[in-house]
Amino acid sequence: MPDKYAIIKEFSKRYGSEPEHLFFCPGRINIIGEHIDYNGGKVMPCAISMGTFLAVSKNTAKRIRFQCLNFPEVAELHLQESYSKAGNQWFNYPLGVIHEFIQNNYPISGLDLLYYGNLPIGAGLSSSASIEVLTAFALSEMFAVDLTKKEIALLSKKVENEFIGVNCGIMDQFAVAFGKKNNAILLDCETLDPEYIPLELGDYILAIINTKKERSLVGSKYNDRFFECGTALKQLKKNLSITTLCDLDLKSFIRNQSLIQDPVIRKRTEHVISENERVKLAAESFKSGDIVSFGKLMYESHRSLKELYEVSCTELNTIIDFCKTFAGCIGARMTGAGFGGCAIALIRNENFDEFEAKISNYYTEKIGYNPEVYKTEIGDGVREISMD
Repeated sequence: MPDKYAIIKEFSKRYGSEPEHLFFCPGRINIIGEHIDYNGGKVMPCAISMGTFLAVSKNTAKRIRFQCLNFPEVAELHLQESYSKAGNQWFNYPLGVIHEFIQNNYPISGLDLLYYGNLPIGAGLSSSASIEVLTAFALSEMFAVDLTKKEIALLSKKVENEFIGVNCGIMDQFAVAFGKKNNAILLDCETLDPEYIPLELGDYILAIINTKKERSLVGSKYNDRFFECGTALKQLKKNLSITTLCDLDLKSFIRNQSLIQDPVIRKRTEHVISENERVKLAAESFKSGDIVSFGKLMYESHRSLKELYEVSCTELNTIIDFCKTFAGCIGARMTGAGFGGCAIALIRNENFDEFEAKISNYYTEKIGYNPEVYKTEIGDGVREISMD
């Protein structure tokens, strides 16, 4: 993995001089609260130490030049009044942010940009939100636009929704903007009121297990779930005074579930409402220091995502099945949108090396290739990095 000095050196090699600025934006894991950010619920993400770097300078050529150490594709575009998405290339994410800045009449000039990410691509750790928030923060700083982190998160979500075409909620962009070391963010996705929750894990650590099954939310059934939830809300609102699905508690839903005609959509709704309640219970568990109860909530969350929301897959289920048999693990679940990507697990610190070896063997035997296993470090959100 290149360090910041290697990125600066590579920028100089490609563009002929050192960058004026170096920025970093983390990825995120969602500890609990999946697929409810677009349903008005509460989520509990945190920023991680892995993420995306951006070395950048202004240029006087009125050109936007995109390069990345992770991908061979480069782009050089004239500075113009608007842009549109170009296929599925990686540079659509920063291009969408630049487009949004121009539409808002924010000042901008030609730019030489070099990105590097150490997040596994397509693993559900929010590499797309990382690059969007990173670009928006960098432009805001360089051109003295003075956007707040909340405004940066909302602008980046708009890019994801309208420019990229994924109907995501606000969680990913908010988490990587507002991350705080050793804290999760309890975020109300309707009011956008955050509360920091210290992650006191005691003898345990959060491990990330990457299935290495890539998924694209643009091509997955993510948007289908978004529309299924919208259908459920319309049908419930005929008789109930609610604004979002998460305005309901589980008892109220059970009393009124017959309002939803399709049994599949009924299952989707049950997941959303029960998951929202699990987030509240998880926050209480952390505040009281009851890590064992939180571990049980993780398993319950995964079961709901697998059986009710149907966004898990063989690879993710294989990881969770193993975790249930490993004595040093007290909870595990998929994290992110699903359809591949990563799981997280609460592992006793002294058992991590044993866990890594045994899950790798088990997974390889069942799936045919090794997973990747990481220790999680909970880090800060988007920021500028000194080049010294």
